[in-house]
Amino acid sequence: MLVARAQRGDDVAFGVLYHRHAPRVFALLSRLADDESTATELLQDTFVQGWRALPHWRGESALATWLHRIAVNAHLGALRAQRRRDAHESPEMELEKLAGIAAPSAEPGMRLDIERTIAALPPRMRTAFVLRDVEGYSYDEIAQSTDTAAGTVRAQVSRARLLLSREIER
Repeated sequence: MLVARAQRGDDVAFGVLYHRHAPRVFALLSRLADDESTATELLQDTFVQGWRALPHWRGESALATWLHRIAVNAHLGALRAQRRRDAHESPEMELEKLAGIAAPSAEPGMRLDIERTIAALPPRMRTAFVLRDVEGYSYDEIAQSTDTAAGTVRAQVSRARLLLSREIER
């Protein structure tokens, strides 16, 4: 079995697992992160952490689910680090950044870019929305992986849906 070989330290087997799972993990991280370079860094972090933790993985969930959880945790860790770096920024500066991301295109006839609109959501709301409505995780799974109450996750997803529907109606 490929996973068992990788758990014993077979880097070729882990390479095969990487190639199987990296595209979907990257797609998840691309939706969660602000830009492609951040998603690429987080992908690398995810698989480095996965390689280190794989010998201890008990197989209680699918490997893809386990890797997604590592990816989400890497993303949340990056958000915490960014918040510490940005602690000196005023709320007005943050709102200006969000407004710039979500600004409608100046070109007439341009269709609404949903990905850009999702990217404009506040980070924790975006994470909850993407995990629920794009990736199909349950509220309880999201709550567990983000260390947030399930009710809070439901509220974040609901608020994200409302904001996105308002943006679409524009």
